[in-house]
Amino acid sequence: MMMALGGASAFLVLFLAAFLPPPQCAQDPAMVHYIHQRFQVLEQRLEKCTQATRAYIQEFQEFSKNISAMLGRCLTYTSEYKSAVGNLATRVERAQREIDYLEYLRESDVCVESEDKTLAEKLVEDAEEKKRVRTLLNASCDNMLMGIKSLKIVKKTVDTDGSWMKDAVGSSPKVYFLIGSRNNTVWEFANMRTFVEDSTKPAPRKLILTLSWQGTGQVIYKGFLFFHNQGTPNEIIKYNLQKRAVEDRMWLPGGAGRSLVYQHSPSTYIDLAVDEHGLWAIHSGPGFHGHLVLTKIEPDSLGMEHSWDTPCRSHDAEASFLLCGVLYVVYSTSGHGPHHITCVYDPLGTVSEERLPNLFFPRRQRSHSMIHYNPRDKQLYAWNDGNQIIYKLQTKRKLHME
Repeated sequence: MMMALGGASAFLVLFLAAFLPPPQCAQDPAMVHYIHQRFQVLEQRLEKCTQATRAYIQEFQEFSKNISAMLGRCLTYTSEYKSAVGNLATRVERAQREIDYLEYLRESDVCVESEDKTLAEKLVEDAEEKKRVRTLLNASCDNMLMGIKSLKIVKKTVDTDGSWMKDAVGSSPKVYFLIGSRNNTVWEFANMRTFVEDSTKPAPRKLILTLSWQGTGQVIYKGFLFFHNQGTPNEIIKYNLQKRAVEDRMWLPGGAGRSLVYQHSPSTYIDLAVDEHGLWAIHSGPGFHGHLVLTKIEPDSLGMEHSWDTPCRSHDAEASFLLCGVLYVVYSTSGHGPHHITCVYDPLGTVSEERLPNLFFPRRQRSHSMIHYNPRDKQLYAWNDGNQIIYKLQTKRKLHME
């Protein structure tokens, strides 16, 4: 760079010499003095430029050295930081293993005590549960089924599926006729005679519901129609027949209504029932052809009072009913007779299949579309292959076991 500055000075001298006056004017002292001063000024400025350039080069070299040193220190710090983080992770892992080991030792020391405490708590809970169920099922009903005494066909229709019933409480003689497994028309007959004899006056009253039912599990209770709402998996409707409007509704929990409650009733997903204890719902538990679930419903508020998983299976089942708080499930092979009650479930544990005689229905060619017990007249109302049937029952008092 210094050689370049020297060459620039020589070039400048030659350039200025080109503008010197001719020889005849060279002897002018003033002109010579002026030119000499200008050369001195230029030389001074070139010297300052040279010094400034040298200083800049030196500062840049020092800055480069400092940057290199700082980068070296950063690399050192980075390596130390990584090492420290790795050591910390190792210590945390070791501490976690020690904590887990201490927790294992603590649990081992109290294992027996915890098991004893859990067993004691379970016994207390079971005792409280039994007490609550006895309080819930405290109606003055102490009968169990001993046999089907007789069969009476009261009417014949062409419809293979449907349900018919009287109100389970009160003294109303009205008979309600619901045709089909998906419909919204209820026929209300003044009494049993007008139901049996079509020509008898008065003519039945036709009630068009605002919603349609699903299946054949409908019941009339305290003047209200309870049914499974079509198009929903688990919605129960409480319908006011006088106002012809929905009074209330509820949703059964636990996957209710997602599979058939009975294998041989291909349209019923929730079967409602009434007995001396009130309103019930029977539905299938999880799984294909799973166990039946029994749910007690408070009819005024439509709240779920209690639910039981029963040992009764939906496989080969065609219908069920409740009598004095006991569930009786009717089974048949391939949907044809004979129709036997081979599974009984009592939430109180006082009735079981072993303590009952062989319970069977008179042989029918097809499975029942519905079988519902009416606690008011102590009879079963059934629908079989278009026939509306009444079964009279034989009962006796339960044998209580403490």
